[in-house]
Parts: sequence; C-alpha cells; structure tokens
Amino acid sequence: MLTFEDCLAFCELSEEEIAAISQHERVPEIIAIELGEYLIHTDDGKRCISRMILEDIIEHRKCGDTKRVEHLESVLKRFVATHPKAPGISNPESS
Repeated sequence: MLTFEDCLAFCELSEEEIAAISQHERVPEIIAIELGEYLIHTDDGKRCISRMILEDIIEHRKCGDTKRVEHLESVLKRFVATHPKAPGISNPESS
C-alpha cells in the first residue's frame, strides 16, 4: 500500500503546494497530489495551480488573515521559482 509520503515523493510539487491545492479545491491532500501531478505537466496546468494559490491569497487578504497571506505568498514564489514555465506573479499584494 502506498502512503501519502510515497505519493508525495513521486509528485513534482512540494507538500505546501499540495496543501494549497487541497485547500483551494476542498479535497483531501491525497486527491490534491493526483490533481497537482496531472496539472504540473502542462503550461495551462501550471497557470491553474498559480491561479489557485493567488485566489486564496486574495481571499485570505479580504478576511484579514495576514499570516496565511504571507505563507501563501511564499508558497507561490517558490512554485514560480521551482517551475520556470509557470506564469510569474510579479506582485500578488497588488491584486
């Protein structure tokens, strides 16, 4: 039987990126691994992941959850840096 950690090891995304997908899509993290692994292999999919994270940044900013905003901004910056074909978000704070 494969564990969560086994599946994560096969995925090209970090645990924090998977958690962001899971939160945005409101699915268990094991499902988010499957979705993320599927999306990461196309430019449109990478844009989709970036957009998910950015939408959550905007939502948490509206709620005044600055701690979560800062965390998601760092997740987004790492995602864009780690996946060079992912669309850059120059300044998520201005969104």
